[in-house]
Amino acid sequence: MIERLKQQPVIGALLGVAERYPRLTAWAVLSAVCVALLVYEGRDVGLTVGNWLALIVATVIVSGLCIWIVSWDDEEEAENAAQQSPEAKSAGN
Repeated sequence: MIERLKQQPVIGALLGVAERYPRLTAWAVLSAVCVALLVYEGRDVGLTVGNWLALIVATVIVSGLCIWIVSWDDEEEAENAAQQSPEAKSAGN
């Protein structure tokens, strides 16, 4: 099914970007969802334009920090896998 989606022009391009830049894609998706939630929940609060801009910028920055922190675990796993020798991997099985 994924292969069929990749053949479509727009969806294929989006999937290609997501495969090449997974953290950037995760940041964009998380930011969009968080900003949408912020706007939905804060629509009746009476914020000024400056307040909205500050909140949206802060939300995007925090989303990026969240993705960066979550990616630390990926980096540690990659380092551990690279440090293990082929003999240790085969002995563990």
